[in-house]
Amino acid sequence: MRIIRGKYGRRRFDVPKNITARPTTDFARENIFNVLENLVDFEGLRALDLFAGTGAVSFEFLSRGCSTVTSIEKAATQHEFIRKVSKILEADNHRIIRGDVLKFLDTAKRGTSQYDVIFADPPYDMENFDEVPVKVLESGILAPGGVFVMEHNSSRDYSALPGYFDHRAYGSVNFSLFRGEKG
Repeated sequence: MRIIRGKYGRRRFDVPKNITARPTTDFARENIFNVLENLVDFEGLRALDLFAGTGAVSFEFLSRGCSTVTSIEKAATQHEFIRKVSKILEADNHRIIRGDVLKFLDTAKRGTSQYDVIFADPPYDMENFDEVPVKVLESGILAPGGVFVMEHNSSRDYSALPGYFDHRAYGSVNFSLFRGEKG
């Protein structure tokens, strides 16, 4: 895994061989972060990485100056890898939660914890895949004017959901982008 830019840019970490995640490709991650850099100033933002996998997106958020980053990952191997890399980077502003994303979203209370940027990359074969963007948008965890990025394959279309404003495709990786409603 490679951190692309920022204070940890160009750092590489060997991902365990027994990891079950399908990480976002470096090419797709670099391109979506280029898009995000034109939408937000990461410095001081609160970021949430749902289905964190290897933590690559979380570490990009940290590297680019987010004030807090929360990573949610259910699998033990991935969770431990994220924790280990975070410790190596001495990222005190990184909160790592081992748990189920859908349960996390179900218990998120409107306005309790809001995030300026949210990234979700569920397993493409996940049974309740299409519930993820709906739950994120309905939960109230996306701050007013914040950006939510949903990674998915080309067979899915989220353009009818509230706050949708853009779609990007990089190879077989697709991203739908949403803005939080301003109060």
